[in-house]
Amino acid sequence: MAEQLQQLILDTLDAQLTLPDTRALKIPGQSSTASSHDAQITILGALNSLFSREARLARGSCLGRLPERGSAPFSAQDLRRAVGDETAKVGQGRAFKSGWIAKEGNGFVKVVSNITDTTQIELREVESSGTLAAGEKALAELRKRKLIIQRKGQWFTVHKGVNFSTSIAKPETDLTVDMLTSGSWKKSTFKKYNFDADGIPTSGGALHPILKVREEIRSIFLEMGFEEMSTGTFVESGFWCFDALFVPQLHPARELQDTFYLSDPSTSLPPPSDYYKRVARVHEHGGYGSIGYRTPWSHEESHKLLLRTHTTASSAAMLYKLAAKCRGEDIDGDLSQKSQPGVANPSDDGFRPAKLFSIDRVFRNETMDATHLAEFHQVEGVVADRNLTLADLIGFMRTFFRKMGMKNLRFKPAYNPYTEPSLEIFAWHPLLEKWVEIGNSGMFRPEMLAPMGFPPDVRVHGWGIGLERPTMIRYGVNNIRTLVGHKTSIENVENSPAVMF
Repeated sequence: MAEQLQQLILDTLDAQLTLPDTRALKIPGQSSTASSHDAQITILGALNSLFSREARLARGSCLGRLPERGSAPFSAQDLRRAVGDETAKVGQGRAFKSGWIAKEGNGFVKVVSNITDTTQIELREVESSGTLAAGEKALAELRKRKLIIQRKGQWFTVHKGVNFSTSIAKPETDLTVDMLTSGSWKKSTFKKYNFDADGIPTSGGALHPILKVREEIRSIFLEMGFEEMSTGTFVESGFWCFDALFVPQLHPARELQDTFYLSDPSTSLPPPSDYYKRVARVHEHGGYGSIGYRTPWSHEESHKLLLRTHTTASSAAMLYKLAAKCRGEDIDGDLSQKSQPGVANPSDDGFRPAKLFSIDRVFRNETMDATHLAEFHQVEGVVADRNLTLADLIGFMRTFFRKMGMKNLRFKPAYNPYTEPSLEIFAWHPLLEKWVEIGNSGMFRPEMLAPMGFPPDVRVHGWGIGLERPTMIRYGVNNIRTLVGHKTSIENVENSPAVMF
């Protein structure tokens, strides 16, 4: 009925030019005219809907309180009493400047000729106080109205506005792609933008749960005296990702179904030549107490470029730098630059103990499911010192995981190409009530460390865990695809609490 009543008002104005008394209307569905108070309330709702269809009415001005010229003027005291001290103070000066009011005797009057025009626009009665600036906006908007409404006691008089039309179609609020494609925007009517409306509050940035857990684990490493490694090289060569770690060139992990290889460029720059020859020799023929793999060495396989499958590739490069002084070399950033060999102090072989860690992304060509992604994070710790034992490795890991809140651990023998002995790490999960694998560890093999130039008594521990699984456990996430990727809830990211182990 509301739209029918609106259309009736517009059609009546279109035929009669003006609607002097809204009591003469017959509301659709009723037999008598709208003479009752309730009927006029219904008509007022329709009028307000039509009135607001074009633009917002700025309500409030001291003009509505002033008498017209020729009537008894309003004193300054009367004006302040009517609209308030602040409104009268702000509005009075602006009103004089705009020529809207004039002073007569000891009071003020409204200058009617300056606030009307040839379209005979009538001001709507203002029901609440405000500033004169709001009144100026109101007048500017009134001149553009589809219709003009004047209250007459309990009923209304309605006139055509400059933009009058009989259409009650709602104006468009958005410019869509379909409008641009079809060109319909040219014929569409758009709702005026309300620059005074409050916008949606902007929300600040929020750390993703993975970043919160990452920072907590990073703090644990730093607290234990570790130094963070640089791991910015997502693209590695087959040499640093596999060969330097004593991973055989025929290992299944190097197949296309497990590793992402680059097509352009497809090959890497050559590694340090002397080191490259030592690694190739220990793979093919053995050495340092090992018989090697006894398989032909492939330069093509070694020079392939790939997305690193583990951050241990960065650990290998850092260990090679750490062994530089042991080899009598001086490496500063570039692994290919060497100084003249020779050790200044014969009693010093150049080795210095180190504790290193890294937390960064790795990539594997895996089928994505609830617990696997093709891109994930690896947390890795490396300790290098003389005469380290397997007991030292277990002690390091117990301390590390205890700081993460995991006190009930078990270790199971395992196989890794570049560590011997190797251990899988399990922790008791109280919610799942079962043992869950949380990481892998081991002592780097002599076939990996000796070609780098480390002294025979130097041992290196290494252990690693994923970052996503601890995050899922901490935040109760059962599907990794809702933690990372396009299905991630921004609201959950913003509301996720800080983690503390």
